[in-house]
Amino acid sequence: MFNRSLTGLLLILAVCIAGCTSAPDTPDAVNRTLDSLTLEEKIGQMLLVGFRGYTVDDDSQIARDIAAGRVGGVILFDRDVALGTSERNIRDPAQVRALTASLQGYAGEIPIFVAVDQEGGAVCRLKESYGFPATVSARSLGDLNDEAATREAGRALAAMVAGSGFNVNFAPVVDLDVNPASPAIGRLNRSFSDNATVVAENARWIIEEHHNLGVMTAIKHFPGHGSAVTDTHAGFTDVTRTWSEEELRPYRDLIGLGLPDMVMTAHVYNANLDPDYPATLSEATVTGILRDRLGYDGVVVTDAMDMGAIHDNYDLRESLRLSINAGCDIFLFANNLVYDEEIAEKAVGIVKSLVESGEISEERIDESCGRVLRLKMRCLAGSPAAP
Repeated sequence: MFNRSLTGLLLILAVCIAGCTSAPDTPDAVNRTLDSLTLEEKIGQMLLVGFRGYTVDDDSQIARDIAAGRVGGVILFDRDVALGTSERNIRDPAQVRALTASLQGYAGEIPIFVAVDQEGGAVCRLKESYGFPATVSARSLGDLNDEAATREAGRALAAMVAGSGFNVNFAPVVDLDVNPASPAIGRLNRSFSDNATVVAENARWIIEEHHNLGVMTAIKHFPGHGSAVTDTHAGFTDVTRTWSEEELRPYRDLIGLGLPDMVMTAHVYNANLDPDYPATLSEATVTGILRDRLGYDGVVVTDAMDMGAIHDNYDLRESLRLSINAGCDIFLFANNLVYDEEIAEKAVGIVKSLVESGEISEERIDESCGRVLRLKMRCLAGSPAAP
């Protein structure tokens, strides 16, 4: 296990309370905890990675990364896309519970995020075929647009996620169903509706039911993926001619209610928002729109940095430099479309070198790490890794 000062340990103990909506602000605790971390550990809190295996032990790379403070979170999948197999991390409920507990057990005094994409419907890692309860798609809920039905579905999703040892669900999708044939959203029935009010209301009900069971959520994919005619998993995706300001409305409404724990960026390119970079790498989009215009000061997590739209067009150093300076806080390496067992160690080393060269300021690292710590302090009380 990696070492951290007793001061940081006691501060986390002092501020962790149950629930993600009732904790007071803890700026002093966050700042003192930041002071107890090395630069490498701060960067590690900003990484969330995927890995292979139904179990982990002391010799597993992911276990070593967690114990060394090189990652702040993990994500589990039921399929390995790079290998083209259904053997990855999820086999049955008992195995998943044991795996998530083992992963959390390798964390030091700061618990890790243990995340899953459990939207319901087509994007559902905890599947009925593995012994989990059946789920319904966002589109079917949006068509009903019934608060009781959506809350029931949200409660079932949250119970499944929490009961399996996850503390973050990368859901709900708040993309508008602008293009029903959109390969990543509309075609998979991942959007509640093409109506922004329906999307925001149903997303609110889903989020609140997750919060009731202590599960964090991430609304996605900012600033809107629903009008795209191509898929960012596969490569460059341009929404310049199809995107509209209306796609920001669910974010504005949910941020106004103080509900998002995280906002996930999309890798879509929109020349009207930024003529140079896709949203994940765009300061004009992440800081200019999400933070400055919409007033969001919480955690921003990227969509997977190994997706084609980023991986095929930018090298790792450039994508990390741009996304950090854009205002993103957590960098998701799903390690699924392409696989690199040493991605965490490589990313920490690259970001450290970017700080040392002055291309990223340490204050910028502190800002993101502070947001991550604040969210963990508020929401991860009672974690097995919490002292």
